[in-house]
Amino acid sequence: MRTTNTFGIQFILRMNKLKNGIAPIYVRIVVDRQRVEISLKKTIAVENWNDSKGIARGSNLEARKLNTYLEQVRSRLTECYQELLLKKQIITADAIKNIFCGVKEKENTLLSVFDYHNKEMKSTLEWGTLKNYFTTRRYIEEFIQSQMKTSDIYLSQLNYKFLADFERFMRGYVTKDHKNSPCGQNTIMKHIERFRKVINMAIKNEWLERDPFQKFKASFTRTTREFLTADELSILESRQFSLDRLNMVRDLFIFSCYTGLAYIDVFELTPHNIVRGIDGEYWISTKRHKTDIPVRIPILPVPLAIIEKYKNHPQVLYTAKLLPGYSNQRLNSYLKEIADLCGIDKPLTFHIARHTFATTVTLTNGVPIETVSKLLGHTSIKTTQIYAKVIEQKISDDMTNLRLKLNDTKPKPQKLSAQ
Repeated sequence: MRTTNTFGIQFILRMNKLKNGIAPIYVRIVVDRQRVEISLKKTIAVENWNDSKGIARGSNLEARKLNTYLEQVRSRLTECYQELLLKKQIITADAIKNIFCGVKEKENTLLSVFDYHNKEMKSTLEWGTLKNYFTTRRYIEEFIQSQMKTSDIYLSQLNYKFLADFERFMRGYVTKDHKNSPCGQNTIMKHIERFRKVINMAIKNEWLERDPFQKFKASFTRTTREFLTADELSILESRQFSLDRLNMVRDLFIFSCYTGLAYIDVFELTPHNIVRGIDGEYWISTKRHKTDIPVRIPILPVPLAIIEKYKNHPQVLYTAKLLPGYSNQRLNSYLKEIADLCGIDKPLTFHIARHTFATTVTLTNGVPIETVSKLLGHTSIKTTQIYAKVIEQKISDDMTNLRLKLNDTKPKPQKLSAQ
């Protein structure tokens, strides 16, 4: 999270209030490109003002007195900025103005902290992630308005009851047009998880002394991850469509099934990401866009054939990417069309390819979970266990091998010799 602010002070004349060649002097405070202006209750003839330097022209007594005063104002405003910085409060142009003018700065409110978080993380989080924080903020705002009959609350008002009441509110929340049903358990917990991250930021900045989430426990419902079985993957690989766009989308999906790369990682690949591995074969060497964790993936024959197929595709030649592509939204729309044509009764999305790689392509074929975890770019095997569900066929094969092994090692009964 960014913790520094751009801060500037500029003295200007308000030319829209010019009268008889004399204009009032204002000081402009700029913080992160947001600005406010304060009247200094001083005036000067325009001809006596150095606009580029923001000071009075000349060295006469009147000009020296005015410039000394302006320097004192600059010094005081800088002190106001430093005061907010030392107190670890949210620094805005309005906050500096309030201290300078003697207006007591109010305690940080919940929604203002949400706004601060969203602004600070704008350059860090992907838009798809950031917009979820905007949605969480909207739910909290609606809860405060409908349940507490106010527009906002101070951070110090947060407690366990607020969190429990907000969770109950989310369980019964229906949009005003009644088009959407209430959120499911995991969706509610995701909103609370984002809420907690914003509050943790407030605690780190010392805007809140006590953690209201200390006794609150989020409870997610365990879900199964969809993936394609070996038969479904085989149907998809062998099917040829009359539309080129569907064939291309199918190929891109299969490429992910055999590499485990997420959508954004596939479409950021360039020929420079193809290297020779330790075995002398071609590997993909890249970083996960989501976590910036390096991954190196041996290229199996199927994805290698797909790379070769599209190396002269016009879009590939124009963009210098490894593969052509569509937007994630359009690609997932085409995948639903492909699923219908192939008789696959699953909500086919591009991310299912990643699950398929973890489950059907690797674990089911005996690749150790530690290796799968490395290929997926996970930092913990626990994460891999969520993605890579070992299907019944793998369990059956393992137990068959165990039976054979036990039979081979079991002592055979000795025949009695004839007496």
